Amino acid sequence: MRKKIVAGNWKMNTNLQEGIKLAKAINEKLTTKNCDCGTTGVVIAPPFSHLYAINEVIDSDKICLTAQNCAAEEKGAYTGEISAEMLKSIGVKAVILGHSERRAYYGEISETLLKKVKLVQKNGMKPIFCCGEKLEEREAGNHFKIVENQIKEVLFELSAKDFENSIIAYEPVWAIGTGVTASAEQAQEIHAFIRKIVADKFGQELAEKKTILYGGSCKPSNAKELFAQKDIDGGLIGGASLKADDFFGIIEAI
Repeated sequence: MRKKIVAGNWKMNTNLQEGIKLAKAINEKLTTKNCDCGTTGVVIAPPFSHLYAINEVIDSDKICLTAQNCAAEEKGAYTGEISAEMLKSIGVKAVILGHSERRAYYGEISETLLKKVKLVQKNGMKPIFCCGEKLEEREAGNHFKIVENQIKEVLFELSAKDFENSIIAYEPVWAIGTGVTASAEQAQEIHAFIRKIVADKFGQELAEKKTILYGGSCKPSNAKELFAQKDIDGGLIGGASLKADDFFGIIEAI
């Protein structure tokens, strides 16, 4: 049985006091201690500035503390960067990599992302690797090829063992922060496609174990329908993760 995950990506939202309040509220609502270092249960990804303080107020058995990014280098003269080792040292268990906003605004390419994935795993953390197509790519019928290339150029460069220690998040770029959600059928179609190319590369057994999340305007009102799909194993949640009640509503849906 595949692991089910609801991951909240706070992006550049909340000040420290607001973030601590939100983390405490989510922690208090959770009664099940089922976090396994990012492989199951509930994930929150606050801004870098909040991570240490939030780690002090949450139950790590309930919530997997996750970072939104990390540097592509181990250490050195990289002003403003935060390394995987630094994140590990403050209790971070997983790192979101390849988010469409990082690709679009900061020019992150597959070569960079592969370096980040390897550093995250070297430090005992789990990468949550994002992939997804833009609206014009979907309209041109290229969405399968775009997603396949993004995965092949990074995750398929790993050994089967390292690939197993990762999570895939499919996020249609045209549905992120727009209020537009891929239909359950659209989401299921591409999740099934991802599982197929994983099976082609690493075998059916590993593919059936692989957790694949949906990201893109997922909210309490549509989460249940999305999560009911055969190949959707949870969600990477943006805006709805900033309100404890909304986020918990999505958790309940799974």
